[in-house]
Amino acid sequence: MNIPITGHTKLTALLGSPVSHSLSPRMHNEAFKALGLDYVYLCFDIKEEQLSSVTRAFREMGVRGFNLTMPNKNKMVEFADELSPAARLIGAVNTVVNDNGRFICHNTDGVGYMRAVKDAGYDITGKTITLLGGGGAATAICAQAALDGVDTIHVFLRKTSRFWQRTCLLAENIQKELPCRVLIHEQQDSRALSEALAESALLVNATSVGMAPNTEASLIEDPALFHPDLIVSDVIYNPQETRLLRLAREAGCRVFNGSYMLLYQGAEAFRLWTGQDMPVDLIKETVFA
Repeated sequence: MNIPITGHTKLTALLGSPVSHSLSPRMHNEAFKALGLDYVYLCFDIKEEQLSSVTRAFREMGVRGFNLTMPNKNKMVEFADELSPAARLIGAVNTVVNDNGRFICHNTDGVGYMRAVKDAGYDITGKTITLLGGGGAATAICAQAALDGVDTIHVFLRKTSRFWQRTCLLAENIQKELPCRVLIHEQQDSRALSEALAESALLVNATSVGMAPNTEASLIEDPALFHPDLIVSDVIYNPQETRLLRLAREAGCRVFNGSYMLLYQGAEAFRLWTGQDMPVDLIKETVFA
């Protein structure tokens, strides 16, 4: 991939640790090239304690924008001049736009997931969903689903999880501001899980359980919990079909994985930086094929 660098090239970047595995540089640079935009996207291995000095430099350098991944998403809130509704609800940022020295901070992870749901051909507006997990992906999906009009969200995670209190606070904030019920359950409560799935249109695994190399792990082992009208998705994209998705598919459910969540969260960041739509069909062919 040949990307010409000029004296006018705008810099975009990913800050996190580790970042060497990321698909984001290929995705964004292919899109810049396809649209003839004088931008470049680079990765920088930046830890949380380095974020203050790096973002200060980015502000002074006029860097157009940047993404954040772990461990920097929550820390970035401290350096924001403005937070989007989703970023404010979640308390985490994954995309920053440098607007003439002001950092406008967004969280596009949930947008990416909700666009992936639509891309798969489903409409969950006004419906009930079940969400497994309380980490960054889970909170982003929970907040955006509420913002996009989902009626009820059942969230399952361990009460001993370091994310339990944060998830409870998110649920309270959503219910104060939006017409969406968010119910928090202990992950091991099998009766609550069975009842939640029975009334849900969508199940989302937003944990890393089932990710390579531990591909035979699944938070749900009993296929009797699945019903034919249930859509089952996984934020994991390696492997492309997790054990959870395989069990659900064999039970007659429609399923999809996390590949296009990554694509569409990047597409939203691309739009925020450039004002143009990412050529997602091309990126699907060149990066996600």
